[in-house]
Amino acid sequence: MNKRKLGKTEQLLSVIGFGAIVFVNENKKFAEDSVSRAIDSGINYFDMGPGYGNGQAEELGGPAIKPYRNKIFLAEKTGSRTKNEALIELKQSLVKMDTDYFDLYQFHAVKTLEEVKILTGPDGALEGFIEAQKQGLIRYLGFSAHSEEAALALIEQFNFDSVLYPLNFVTWHQGHFGQSVINAATDKEMGILALKTLAKTPRENRHEGNWQKAWYNPVETYDEAKTALRWTLSLPVTSCVSPSHAELLWWMVDAEKEIKPLSKNDDIKIANRTKGIKPIFSNL
Repeated sequence: MNKRKLGKTEQLLSVIGFGAIVFVNENKKFAEDSVSRAIDSGINYFDMGPGYGNGQAEELGGPAIKPYRNKIFLAEKTGSRTKNEALIELKQSLVKMDTDYFDLYQFHAVKTLEEVKILTGPDGALEGFIEAQKQGLIRYLGFSAHSEEAALALIEQFNFDSVLYPLNFVTWHQGHFGQSVINAATDKEMGILALKTLAKTPRENRHEGNWQKAWYNPVETYDEAKTALRWTLSLPVTSCVSPSHAELLWWMVDAEKEIKPLSKNDDIKIANRTKGIKPIFSNL
């Protein structure tokens, strides 16, 4: 699998990242088999989170990933916003994942400027991140965000190593969502990691449809997944994190082998295909 450099670091990440939500509602054998298959496919970037399945992702993912720990780039997140709470959650995640450090530690799903103020203020989680980095518990600092204003504020206020952000062909063309964050992160030479690559439309009832672990409707076919991945990888991103279901992850892995560069004419055709589709995020 192709790899790309993460921002100003010297780390080379697989262009497909293994999203830990895949582990939710599964079992030990599934986790072990999935991680083994991902490694064999060339994936070296695993994105974890303590909130996935109320800790189930870490409980299954930790033992499954451990045999490969020295070969992978392991990212983790915290939903805590204060220094003390973030440090507590970091240490809990280190124990659950049975590792001495995380390659990347991130604020999880920042949405509002009020959250940014708390995170970067006195006794905010950022202070905890910096302290943990000095102690060797984490190597690089990043964040994930679901709003443009929060992402831009964080990019402006601190020299993070990476941003994890929703980037897909529907939100970009129909919601004008993503351009400003891409530009700001590129200007600061940050690593850009993509979320929601295969997302398509919002879902009013999460329990409807075929993809029960997703809160949105993803693409419906392999060919559509290939188009979505091809489009996102045409941006200056390092990697695309897989969504909630293993089937979608393996679609991405297979599609990556077939992807060709995207021309301007190709992009116009893809934009036309999104007309009339409601995006999951929008700045309009």
